[in-house]
Amino acid sequence: MQKILKYLFEHRTLDQEQARSVMLQMSQGAYNEHELSAFMTVYLMRSITIDELMGFRSALIELALNVNLEQEQLLDIVGTGGDGKNTFNISTLSCFVAAGAGARIAKHGNYGASAISGASNVMEKLGYRFTNDSDLLKRQIDEAGICFMHAPLFHPALKTVAPIRKNLAIRTFFNMLGPTVNPAAPSAQLLGVYNLEMARIYTYLLQQITTRFTIIHGMDGYDEISLTADTKVITQNGESVKSPLSLGKKVIQPEELYAGNSIDEAANIFISILEGNGTASQEEVVIANAAMGLQCAGLYDHYDDARLAAEESLKSKKAWQTLQKLLTIN
Repeated sequence: MQKILKYLFEHRTLDQEQARSVMLQMSQGAYNEHELSAFMTVYLMRSITIDELMGFRSALIELALNVNLEQEQLLDIVGTGGDGKNTFNISTLSCFVAAGAGARIAKHGNYGASAISGASNVMEKLGYRFTNDSDLLKRQIDEAGICFMHAPLFHPALKTVAPIRKNLAIRTFFNMLGPTVNPAAPSAQLLGVYNLEMARIYTYLLQQITTRFTIIHGMDGYDEISLTADTKVITQNGESVKSPLSLGKKVIQPEELYAGNSIDEAANIFISILEGNGTASQEEVVIANAAMGLQCAGLYDHYDDARLAAEESLKSKKAWQTLQKLLTIN
């Protein structure tokens, strides 16, 4: 690792094979925590290159425990995290709303590294038991329309670096990798990013690995549709900028998206929204993200139709029933 660090400290970048090799060694415990911290810090000081990202991803896919859910059309809705906004679990909630509207969701997530509550934190708090049993995950998809895959169970390298990421408590390049290594290889992906440079990198990468994708970026720095400002939307067919009122019914204030100060608070917000007791602003932002996911998956050609379906899923409590059903399938 010392040679690699010296190489990188000279403002040089890794090619795909070098990046792949580092990740493979990382998964085998070849580096200590100080070396790994220094390595991650490099990518806090400069942007990751496409070659580096593809090399890291290649290694994770090579090592991964992949699953066959026997579904032709699968959707994941995910944010990269690391936007520093401490929003409630919008992407995960949107997955349940989309599932309640008929989508088949293969949700891939992890504990929060730079946020109070990641997808895995809230799912665990709600009583979901993590599994990498393909038959059980398939049954969850078949019966509830959604399954959840806790990343460390499928990616040994992610498990190795988890304590370091948590101690750093800031975004690392692993935030970027997570959305690209869903072990179910979904056919469609709604991906939120916190800056336009990441959007550019993901656009190139997703063109190589999936047939349908939508990348969203809140122009005031959110990695999701926040309805606090305009949203950049990039798909395989082009890009556009959408206003809050074109995606929802109101403009939302940032403080209305706050997740609280603990996992307990985040979980309470999560349950409250699905039960129909969320604020109008909380509901609006979840509906907007779920609608974009439904359109991305090809269930609706037009956003307005997808939005109506997402609203009906949430307000009729189909999304809440989806969660309850999932929690019984263990």
